[in-house]
Amino acid sequence: MASMAEVMQVINRYAPKGFVPKFGIILGSGLSELAEQITNPVSIPYQAIPGLHVGGVAGHASLLVMGHLNDVPIVCLRGRLHLYEGIPYDPIRTLIRIVKNLGASTFIVTCAAGSLRQDVGPGELMMLTDHINFHPGNPLVGPNDETIGPRFIGMEDAYDPGLQDLMRAAAKRTNINLAEGVYLSTLGPSFETPAEIRAFKTLGADAVGMSVVPEVILARHCGMRVAAVAAITNLAAGMSKEKITHEGTLHHGAIATRKLIKLIPEFIKETTSAMV
Repeated sequence: MASMAEVMQVINRYAPKGFVPKFGIILGSGLSELAEQITNPVSIPYQAIPGLHVGGVAGHASLLVMGHLNDVPIVCLRGRLHLYEGIPYDPIRTLIRIVKNLGASTFIVTCAAGSLRQDVGPGELMMLTDHINFHPGNPLVGPNDETIGPRFIGMEDAYDPGLQDLMRAAAKRTNINLAEGVYLSTLGPSFETPAEIRAFKTLGADAVGMSVVPEVILARHCGMRVAAVAAITNLAAGMSKEKITHEGTLHHGAIATRKLIKLIPEFIKETTSAMV
């Protein structure tokens, strides 16, 4: 693996002069439309970054984009890397730490997810307030670099309570119905069985997906505050007669994206005002 110094050397070659993002954003399946709002974008393909793999999932563009959203400097990870593609944790660590090393203090996670609640259907948004990790392992396993973060990191406030308040305020301002819930991560790429969904409900999960948790752990480890919103693309297995497909994920993701495109810029505006 390339060192972070080598990685940042490449990033800084592309970065606009004096560019320091306030926010990092990661965009999930079908949500890359939000990146179209970024002004004066500078894009770096993931494959140009040392040690990074290219995600191979439809709806994922695999670009690191630096630019401005409503005049606020941001860095956007347009497309994420998934463990189910056979990718190890290393490149995921690299991506999140690029965001931190560029100077971002707040990390916004978006994703597509299945809902375990009948009252929150496809096309709705759910703010994530906590998670249950069913991924194999943890991205912090291995030697710890104290210059990045502590060996043991508390996760009781993984999803920042102050940012949740600002997200609620942004949803109210934009007239968007924002559900809230706990996200459970699975490895994938197969969708869950109805029996697994019943078990996950018993555990207290409200949404299920194949990402988010490693990125949140890594962002918290290196000291970024985290806010997360899921675009609900389907009711989970056994909860409706509709077959769960990746195409359906992209279709309903597009409906939810129209809401995200209003919500995230408003949230950034709210949070930037609160920082001043």
